[in-house]
Amino acid sequence: MKALVLNSKKLSSVTVIFVMMMSSPVFHSCNPEVEEGVRKKDLVKDVELVTDYGTIVFRLSDETPLHRNNFIRLVNQGFYDSLLFHRVINNFLVQTGDPDSKGAPTGSNLGAADLPYTIPAEFSPGLYHRRGAINAARNDNPARASSSTQFTIIQGRTYTDSTLNAAEARINNWLAENRVINNPDNKALFDLRNDLMRRRPENDSLSIVRNMIRVLTEADLAITPPYRIPEAHREIYRTIGGAAHLDQNYTVFGQVVKGMEVVDSIAGVQTNRSDRPLEDVRIITARMIRRRDYQDQ
Repeated sequence: MKALVLNSKKLSSVTVIFVMMMSSPVFHSCNPEVEEGVRKKDLVKDVELVTDYGTIVFRLSDETPLHRNNFIRLVNQGFYDSLLFHRVINNFLVQTGDPDSKGAPTGSNLGAADLPYTIPAEFSPGLYHRRGAINAARNDNPARASSSTQFTIIQGRTYTDSTLNAAEARINNWLAENRVINNPDNKALFDLRNDLMRRRPENDSLSIVRNMIRVLTEADLAITPPYRIPEAHREIYRTIGGAAHLDQNYTVFGQVVKGMEVVDSIAGVQTNRSDRPLEDVRIITARMIRRRDYQDQ
């Protein structure tokens, strides 16, 4: 019994010393904060989502530091624990991150909630909507700023040259409309459109305004050199797949490195008319884990 007491005392002493080391300035200087809630070592870790259907691991991009750091901070806070995949479209994407989805009643509409800030858009030539891409959801804001919390995982589909050309045309139309929206000379027109949409979803006045915007968009398309999907990206879309039509319009800030079969399983569940799964699919926990090499997804 004396030996047991002695060992317990030694264990208690070691525990106290370990806690003191962890909280000491020397320890934290080895792992300093990059910003509040984000430590230097977090930048070389991956994100692990444990879901009802299995585990997904993805890697955040250093080319999108604003999105990367925001996501790390939320994971470290436990923000994503118990949130639902509230929007699921097979052969397209799965979406999560609505804070109201935690404990949401069955069948309720989700997707409108967020934290009260946005993240400036971060576009990079090497980041595109290939299968497994992590992109930031957003509303229809002219700056293309991202949601603070909601994100999607691209499941996608494979393309032919013909469907890639159609996606390219859609991208260019969006880019042209965005240029028109951001032209200060058109502010009054877009304010009028938004006001009409808030008051009455469909009416003659709204149709007239939309037609005016369409004319301006077509005029911009006629004089602006078009965006071309790079051949390297086209090859990935033809062989591996993705959601090419989203390029240049939503920020991609990461890539799945393990668990795409889990994404496929979630994408295949039955949903209602609002694309919410009929049976809840939940993120059980989200955490930062040690980075490893995985086979390509």
